[in-house]
Amino acid sequence: MGTKKTATARVLIDPEIKEQAESILKELGLSVSGAFELFYRQVIAQRGLPFDLQIPNKETIKAIEDIRSGKGKNFETIEDLFDDLGI
Repeated sequence: MGTKKTATARVLIDPEIKEQAESILKELGLSVSGAFELFYRQVIAQRGLPFDLQIPNKETIKAIEDIRSGKGKNFETIEDLFDDLGI
């Protein structure tokens, strides 16, 4: 016997966000309803949000800004990265 789907959830969301998310969901083969049900099931399973919510500290914000602006270091190999880190 299948689950009866009789409840409705309504949200107000920025149209651009909705469009982008629905495009990705379509690529994944998920409907919006399916994605919301999956999200709700994970909220139940995790007894909270199924991802961490954190406010980055100043150092992390600076690192993100540096990377987005093209600053930062690039490494050819993982060994080069480890050498730079001294490990």
